Amino acid sequence: MQFADRLQHVETSAIRELFKLLGQPGIISFAGGFPDPALFDATGIAAASAAVLANNPGPVLQYGATEGYQPLREGIVGFMAAKGSRVAPDGLIVTTGSQQALDLIGKCMISPGDKVIVEAPTFLATIQCFRLYGAHIIGAPIDADGVDVDKLEALIEEHHPRLVYLIPTFGNPSGATMSLARRQRVLEIAVRTQTLVVEDDPYGELYFDAAPPPSLLALSDSVPGSRDWLAHCGSFSKILSPGLRVGWMIAPPELLAKATMCKQFSDAHTSNLSQAIAAHYLGQNRLGDTLAVVRKTYAERARVMAACLRRDLGAAISFNAPQGGMFFWARLTGANGKNANAADFAKRAVDQGVAFVPGAPFFAHDPDLATLRLSFATADVAKIEEGIGRLKRAL
Repeated sequence: MQFADRLQHVETSAIRELFKLLGQPGIISFAGGFPDPALFDATGIAAASAAVLANNPGPVLQYGATEGYQPLREGIVGFMAAKGSRVAPDGLIVTTGSQQALDLIGKCMISPGDKVIVEAPTFLATIQCFRLYGAHIIGAPIDADGVDVDKLEALIEEHHPRLVYLIPTFGNPSGATMSLARRQRVLEIAVRTQTLVVEDDPYGELYFDAAPPPSLLALSDSVPGSRDWLAHCGSFSKILSPGLRVGWMIAPPELLAKATMCKQFSDAHTSNLSQAIAAHYLGQNRLGDTLAVVRKTYAERARVMAACLRRDLGAAISFNAPQGGMFFWARLTGANGKNANAADFAKRAVDQGVAFVPGAPFFAHDPDLATLRLSFATADVAKIEEGIGRLKRAL
């Protein structure tokens, strides 16, 4: 069977392949990017489901508007306003998770051979998605304060990319948070160079102590012209339920119109039932209490993971402790003759009954083979302590 040429440059997710190992009994997983299902507000979601089906169920079980279920669009407007972002209901479309928003941007913006700049490292699925549309992907280096804006600016000047993709807050896999000063500069650069910046923000509400700096979208009102060069992707997957598959895209009107057209070709519309459940849930004002529990739980798990890494792996590993999100991004140092290849380390770790993701797949090119991603979201404190102890034995 002969497949489309576009499939020659993509391959299945290394993370998804790793999940095949996780069915083995006794494996402790730091590999996934999933929220902890024990923290889902199942009671609240069940009540919302019952309510929308009891009250005029016909419309929510029927086909719907491609742009999204209007009560949910209005609910997202309120949710974004609480985060400092000004948007109108017709300034966004509802998508089937923020992953679809990224796919729609790829469809609308990328032609084969176009250059796209991403963080190095960045979300693996974005690399795969943009490559599917023929993008030549260029990595911009990051540190604990997010993307290196000086180097990003130089790359934009050199390559004139079709777009720049960033996860400014609690990045995946980096855990990094872009500083306020860098965020402002990114918007200024976007306006000056007329470069579309795509802000992916699935983790911004998962902060541990102080809230992070405002999103690029929230800051755009203070940088004249920047809203014309900014697309923002959001999601309820990490804070409510990934199974609902509800995300959204905020973008300039021309891009939003093209994305809506392409979504018509893809799935007609995101599930009306899921949208109605999410809208009702937001209307019941339960999300704040749910987030308070999630933040407290993840903060404790992150604290324990940091302490265990320092205690058990010591100089053999370096990392910046995240201030939110779901991930540690770490690097093997090779100190004291210990292994400095994360792929080899991962194989030995599985033999010891613990799994993580080597960092190489998160780089579009020139991967750092010593890096790895650890997620603390789905393992409780006892499993984190045991799992890091197993990593010590695997070194």
